Amino acid sequence: MEYKIVMDSAGDIKTLDGVAFESVPLKIVAGDREYVDNCNLNVAQMVHDLKNHHGKSGTACPGVGEYVEAFGDAENVFCVTISSALSGSYNAAKIAAATYEEEHPGRHVHVVDSLSAGPEMQLLACKIRQLIKEKKPFSEIAERVESYKQKTHTLFALESIHNLANNGRVNAVTARIVGVLGIRMVGKGGDEGKLELLDKARGERRALTAIFKYMREMGYEGGKVLIDHVDNLAAAQKLKEMICDAFAHAEVGIGTCGGLCSFYAEHAGLIIGFEG
Repeated sequence: MEYKIVMDSAGDIKTLDGVAFESVPLKIVAGDREYVDNCNLNVAQMVHDLKNHHGKSGTACPGVGEYVEAFGDAENVFCVTISSALSGSYNAAKIAAATYEEEHPGRHVHVVDSLSAGPEMQLLACKIRQLIKEKKPFSEIAERVESYKQKTHTLFALESIHNLANNGRVNAVTARIVGVLGIRMVGKGGDEGKLELLDKARGERRALTAIFKYMREMGYEGGKVLIDHVDNLAAAQKLKEMICDAFAHAEVGIGTCGGLCSFYAEHAGLIIGFEG
């Protein structure tokens, strides 16, 4: 096998047509419960369970051995991980890459820290796939995907930040206010891969308007957009309509959040990856 793309499960996809691909699962831990983010996970049940969980919760990254196993027998591997500011997945993948190259002289692994999660990771994987199909050499693909990463962005809108509070990433008082007043928190993936809150919008319509406004401010001019949602297809479709009304030729896809992204986005949340 000449090329393979490996991505941890924060990328929200388990297959990628046209190229050898493997998703390596992260885990969500709440009390004595552990949810493995693979194709067998009942995401809706997990979201329900976590909504009623009031203790600490968190995530666990794949182990080095899991990554080495996922690399398989590929001569050239591109591995895309969730932001290193949110998980140890990137560090585990880097150690796995060094181990793999040492055990298999002449093979190569390039690990991409997405500085994000969800749809933006998918954009990076699709760019890698495109370059593989164009038969670009390994070094050029690595260089060009890192350059492309500078042009991709993430925004999100959250109806609840209960899990983020339990995870210690936001203030618990703020989380309670959001839940009571029906405020949507609109934010972005920052340049260093951390979650940054941008706006507090009352109601879904205003949240969608805010998202599109920030997309434009971040340089969106009609490029690719991927919208992942947690049981909120209607809002994803409304945002798609807003984008396509302004940019008739925009390529906008809609998908669902997997386990890890559903942990962060929670019920009705949206995560948007786009080209700036």
